[in-house]
Amino acid sequence: QVQPVESGGGLVQAGGSLRLSCAASRTTISTSTMGWFRQAPGKEREFVAGISWSGGTKYYAESVKGRFTISRVNAKNLMYLQMDSLKPEDTAIYYCAVGSSLVVPTIPEGFSSWGQGTQVTVSS
Repeated sequence: QVQPVESGGGLVQAGGSLRLSCAASRTTISTSTMGWFRQAPGKEREFVAGISWSGGTKYYAESVKGRFTISRVNAKNLMYLQMDSLKPEDTAIYYCAVGSSLVVPTIPEGFSSWGQGTQVTVSS
């Protein structure tokens, strides 16, 4: 499985917005569940959002519900994470993950391929 590639991270002030993108291969994007995780310094990697292969099922961590939106465009081999109303506690490295299960996992072990990550920093 080709490793997905994230982009779109950066520095933003609290209350601002960013959109992360994840590019995957054509085979991967059309047949896989996908998700976003994040890892802050000194903390474990945590689930942020997940989406089924069709885009019809989405899950969010409680901490981002109502602020983040996950989506995918299989025809463009892309997945997105729109992040609004960002808070300093959202600062972390954000990872794109790809899996092959029929249901959307919410733990790292449910995904088999990971990107290198993109840094998101939210200043107060």
